[in-house]
Amino acid sequence: MLYVVGMAETAAAPAPRATIGNSEFDRDTEVFAREPGVYDTELSAGWTIISAVNGGYLLALVGRALAHALPHSDPFTVSAHYLTASEPGPAVVRTQTVRAGRGLSTGQASLYQEEGGREVERLRVVASYGDLDALPDDVRTSALPPGLPPVEQCFGPDDAPDRGAVPGSSAIADRLWLKLDPATLGWALGAPSGKGEMRGWFGLADGRDPDPLSLLLAVDALPPTAFEMGLSGWVPTIELTAHIRARPAPGPLRVSITTRNLAGGFLEEDAEVWDTADRLVAQSRQLARVRL
Repeated sequence: MLYVVGMAETAAAPAPRATIGNSEFDRDTEVFAREPGVYDTELSAGWTIISAVNGGYLLALVGRALAHALPHSDPFTVSAHYLTASEPGPAVVRTQTVRAGRGLSTGQASLYQEEGGREVERLRVVASYGDLDALPDDVRTSALPPGLPPVEQCFGPDDAPDRGAVPGSSAIADRLWLKLDPATLGWALGAPSGKGEMRGWFGLADGRDPDPLSLLLAVDALPPTAFEMGLSGWVPTIELTAHIRARPAPGPLRVSITTRNLAGGFLEEDAEVWDTADRLVAQSRQLARVRL
């Protein structure tokens, strides 16, 4: 989840688009095959909130390793349990093909880092992959895109006069193009609405167009709904399941996140991601811990 503070009165236009493959996101989620099913990687400090590596970034990185390991390259459903906090630095992803079918293949993967002279598991994932381009065009839905104001009426980290108020909090914000709905920004002004809602326009700061892997980042990149419920501080993800429903059209995404129940120090976050063609391209639910 992303932590941003304080909003000003102006909003910037989207960044010019970069070529896919030259994006910082692509470089920072790159994996290198050491042997079949085993991939070396480097967790970038550029995707941290304070000192913690963002869960959506980790999901996309492990998702890229599974795209290499499995017969199919597009994530359909990805479920992750976050076991220990990841840190910037070297890591290894170990994958296993569970089933390789004609239309779907299923695998599992774990991300490890060395700690105290031994490998510690940070994240464990089970996922099914397929071919999004092979899906039928038939859509029957009652879901509607979020009613976001125009970009120029929304606000992001670049608009905050005191964005440096939380040491280290802006690392991931520098890599995202994020404009939040003012209706969900009461927390940034010291007056949270009490509603478990967060909405905004989302993209990568270098203008890279969205794809299925970046959708895994998008579902976990907005500030947590706990902020608008009057809570503050780190809200770590315990478990996150993402469903990728379609290959997104070029251009900025719209992300809507809601929470209906906070109990026992845990809350759920349901996310929807919509593309410029008004298609629901990703959904997710996560369980997160809050400090009461």
